[in-house]
Amino acid sequence: MSGVPDHGRAAAVPYLIVKEEDGSWSLSCRDTRYNGQGYPIVTTTRVAESFKTAAAARAHAKAHFGAEPGQFASK
Repeated sequence: MSGVPDHGRAAAVPYLIVKEEDGSWSLSCRDTRYNGQGYPIVTTTRVAESFKTAAAARAHAKAHFGAEPGQFASK
């Protein structure tokens, strides 16, 4: 074993849905890449639009980013 982490493993869940204080829902897209030592570097980009429901945020991710079931996390 070389001690270098396996880069083929599944990345972190790429879509995060969060309920805001005002009751709306936000969607963030996360991109995970790995540095030379194999440590993950996660870049998160929030979608400017807010949504009335978590299902609406999920539908937006599916329509605009090609998201699939199992690629979502929520807070």
